[in-house]
Amino acid sequence: MKKKVLAALLAGCMVMSLAACGGGSDDTASDSSAETTDDASADDAGDAAAIETVAEGKLTVATSPDYAPYEFYAIDEEGNPTLAGFDLALAQYIADYMGLELEIITVDFDGVLSELQTKSVDLGMAGLAPDEKRENIMDFSDIYYDGEQSVVTTKENADKFTSFDALNDPDVQVGAQIASLQFDLANENTPDADIISLPKVTDIVSELVAGTLDAAFMETAIAESYQKNYPDLQIVLDVETDVTGSAIGVVKDNQPLLDAVNEAIAAAVEDGSMDQFVAEANELAAGQTYEGLLDDAGNIQ
Repeated sequence: MKKKVLAALLAGCMVMSLAACGGGSDDTASDSSAETTDDASADDAGDAAAIETVAEGKLTVATSPDYAPYEFYAIDEEGNPTLAGFDLALAQYIADYMGLELEIITVDFDGVLSELQTKSVDLGMAGLAPDEKRENIMDFSDIYYDGEQSVVTTKENADKFTSFDALNDPDVQVGAQIASLQFDLANENTPDADIISLPKVTDIVSELVAGTLDAAFMETAIAESYQKNYPDLQIVLDVETDVTGSAIGVVKDNQPLLDAVNEAIAAAVEDGSMDQFVAEANELAAGQTYEGLLDDAGNIQ
C-alpha cells in the first residue's frame, strides 16, 4: 500500500521538525524548522533549481513507518497518528536546506528499496544500512547516525540464548525484517536456525512477546526503544558487522542531489540539529505509538 503524505509539520506539535501529518493537506511548515535552516536554504535556493527531482520543486522521500525511533506514528491524546521520528525530522531539514517542499511516501520496508530502484522517489530513509549489495539500485549518502546490532529475546529466554551457538539450532525460531541487514546477519550468524522473515519490526516484537519467536536480530537503538513499551524484551548479544551506521538511499545517477544531501547532513550534525532530532524521537517513541501503514483515509488500520 502506498500513501502520500505532505511532510509539513503541525505548528502546535511537541516535536520541532519531527512529524509529517498523515493525510493532511492543510499543514504548514513549523516555524522552528524554518528557523533551523533559513540561512542555509536561502543560500542554496538558487542551487535547488539545478538539482533534478522526480517532482519539480519537491523532495520526494520513501519511508517505512515501523521503525521507532527512526520513523513511526506518535499517537496524541485524541488517538490521532502523526508521522514522527528522527529520519522524518532530518528529511524536513534536508528539504528546507535545498529550498524544496518535502513529500513523504509511506510503504513497507522492501517498498522503500523498490521505489528507489524504479526511480519513483528521490530518497529512501528507513534506517538504511549502506550495504554494498544495494549499491546497484541506489547511491548512499554519508552516515548520519551510528547504529549497532543486537540479538533480542525475552527475559524468560535470556539465560538460554547467551551465544550464537545456542541460537544456531533448527528448533530455534529467529526473526528478522525482510530485506534488511538484520536478515543477512541472522543468516550469517545462525544459518541452521529456523529464520523467520517478517515485513515489520512490530510483527517481530509481537511474535517475541507472544513466544512464537525465540529471538530476533534487531538494531540496538530499535530494541532499546521497544524495551520502553515492552519491558519483557532483553538484549542478550551484540552482533558484529562490517556495515555500520545508517545512510540515506539516494536515487542513482543524480550526483548533484547526492552532494546536496551530504551537505545538509553535515550541516545538521554540525549545528546540533541531528542530536536534537534523535533525542526528541526517543522521547516520543516512549509514549503511545503505532507502527505500520495507515488506511486510505489516514486512519490506523
